[in-house]
Amino acid sequence: FRMRKGTFMELCELLSPALKHQNTKMRAALTVEKRMGIALWKLAMPDSYRSVANQFRVGKSTVGAVVMQVAKAITELLVPRVVTLGNVQVIVDGFAAMGFPNCGGAIDGTHIPILAPDHQASEYINRKGYFSIVLQALVDHKGCFTNINVGWPGKVHDAHQKITFGDVEMPIGMPTVILGDPAYPLMPWLMKPYTGALDTEKELFNYRLSKCRMVVECAFGRLKARWRSLLTRSDLSPKNIPIVIAACCVLHNLSTTLPKHTVHHPTPNPTFRTYKPAQRRKGVLNACNVYCACHFSS
Repeated sequence: FRMRKGTFMELCELLSPALKHQNTKMRAALTVEKRMGIALWKLAMPDSYRSVANQFRVGKSTVGAVVMQVAKAITELLVPRVVTLGNVQVIVDGFAAMGFPNCGGAIDGTHIPILAPDHQASEYINRKGYFSIVLQALVDHKGCFTNINVGWPGKVHDAHQKITFGDVEMPIGMPTVILGDPAYPLMPWLMKPYTGALDTEKELFNYRLSKCRMVVECAFGRLKARWRSLLTRSDLSPKNIPIVIAACCVLHNLSTTLPKHTVHHPTPNPTFRTYKPAQRRKGVLNACNVYCACHFSS
C-alpha cells in the first residue's frame, strides 16, 4: 500500500528509536509497525480520523497523535539523510542526457490546500482563490527532492520567495545551474525561459529547458497522487502542516529511490496436490453429487 513491504519494514527500523513506547500496567503500547501503518494510511487516503480509527481499532484522538509523532520523527531523523543533493555529477549527467548540460536540478513551487487560519487568513489566499501553504522544492533528474522549503503563505509569489538550499553545495569550478519557470528571477545560477519574440535558437533553448524542468512538475504530481491527504484541505495547525508536508516528501523519496525488494515465495509442499481450475470445478461437482445422493436419495 503506497510502498513495498521491504520499504515499510526498513522505515520502521529507522524510526524505531523515536516511535517505540514501553508497555504500562494499564495497556500495551502500539507497536512501531501499527503506528507507521496508521500514519501512512492517513497520509495516503483523504479519510477522516474516525474512519482511520475504525480501520485500526484505535481512538480518534490516537490517530491524530500518532500521525504527528510519525511525521515529526521522519522530519527530524530522515530529512537530513534522504532529502539531499547526493552525487552532483550523476544529476548533471542525467539532465545532460535529457538535453540540458550543466544542470544541477529543477525548482518550482506547488500549493497545498489548508483550512482558513485563525490569524492573518488573507495572507494564505493564493491566486486561485483558496487557502494554501507553498511547498518549494528542488528535484534531480529522477524527480527526487534534493531540497525543500515549506511554510510560505499561499499569497506569496514565487519571485518574492527566498530561494534557500540549506546545505546544497555545487562543485567549485563547474558552471552548474538550476532551472525555473518564468516566475523566478534570472540569476547567474538560475536559468529561466526566454520571453517575447523568439528566434529559432531561443525556441530550442526554451524547449530543452521546459523538457528538463517538467521533472519537478511530475514530481509534485506523483507526490500528491501517492499521498492524497495533500489534495484535501488539511485541518492541522499552521505550525504542524509544514512538518507533515516535509514527511510526505521524505516518503516520496524513499518510495522512489529504494531498490525493489524481492518477495520470497515458499516452495509448495509436495504432499499437496495442485489442481487446475477445470479439475477443481469437476471435483466440487462430484462432491456435491455424492452429498445429494447420500442425503436426499429415497
